[in-house]
Amino acid sequence: MNELADYSPDEAPDFEDEDVRGADVEFATIPVACAGLRLDQALARVLPRHSRSRLQGWLKEGLIRVNGASPEARSKVWGGEQLEIHPVPTGAELAPQAEEIDFPVVFEDDTVLVINKPAGLVVHPGNGNWSGTLMNALLHHAPGLSAVPRAGIVHRLDKDTSGLMVVAKTLAAQTALVRQLQARTVRRHYLALVHGVLALDGEISAPIGRHPVQRTKMAVVANGREALTRYMLRELLGAATLVECRLATGRTHQIRVHMTHLGHPLVGDPVYGLSRVGDARLAGFSRQALHAYRLGLVHPASGETMTWTAPLPDDLAGLLATLGSRAAEALETWGPS
Repeated sequence: MNELADYSPDEAPDFEDEDVRGADVEFATIPVACAGLRLDQALARVLPRHSRSRLQGWLKEGLIRVNGASPEARSKVWGGEQLEIHPVPTGAELAPQAEEIDFPVVFEDDTVLVINKPAGLVVHPGNGNWSGTLMNALLHHAPGLSAVPRAGIVHRLDKDTSGLMVVAKTLAAQTALVRQLQARTVRRHYLALVHGVLALDGEISAPIGRHPVQRTKMAVVANGREALTRYMLRELLGAATLVECRLATGRTHQIRVHMTHLGHPLVGDPVYGLSRVGDARLAGFSRQALHAYRLGLVHPASGETMTWTAPLPDDLAGLLATLGSRAAEALETWGPS
């Protein structure tokens, strides 16, 4: 039995910077200008990208919640209500198509494919991103992946995080990789440029769950899932520090959340980062400065332990160079353990 085929989001093996669990959930607030309207009328104004019939259907099915409840379409709204929408894709949306999209291949054989995902590439189709994703690209690159659940994807990186990912090309390989992820034996090494000065290596052990108020974010919360990040100082770069993070667990956005919790958010992070940055070089970086630079695992077919290293992407390498970093020269020398 393939262990990936039917897992629920909460049972899925985590991987650092994976899109927020339930990322297709939409959150919105009904504006005061809609006061007095029927709920279905207000929804049509707040969510114009969805048809009225689709919104009414979701209401009937309980897929739209208002302040945590499931009211009827004719209920009145008064403004300020919090919406939680669980969109259900159409049949066309559920069948991703092969698209010719280039991506760097680091390693490939009959069993696995290792890629160096560029920043800006969405991994898996979802609400608002039904095409132009890595999954679409994979189906074009290796048509046989249409027979493997999720086109062989066993973990994800956030759209704006770059770096290494492994894709299973067979059902057996997918099962083996999922088991390794669940056993936490996959070695995941990231480079992160964070604000401020860190003087010592350390670790952060703090549970992570969905933010209690801002539901599209993750946060350190008492009832969250166990999360442990170990970090090592690599370079002090003035107002920023380059750290290597190694994950004992791999919760959603783990590095970004943990480093923010430590008081050193990632440079360029649009969700967890600083609102004001004094150094123009850091302020001008437009994505989270996070790169999955090393990946190690046991090959599902040969049983060989394999490790890959991905060079820094041009934007991050350029930023680090302006700060006087020598990281690009040091990647291969940093120990894989």
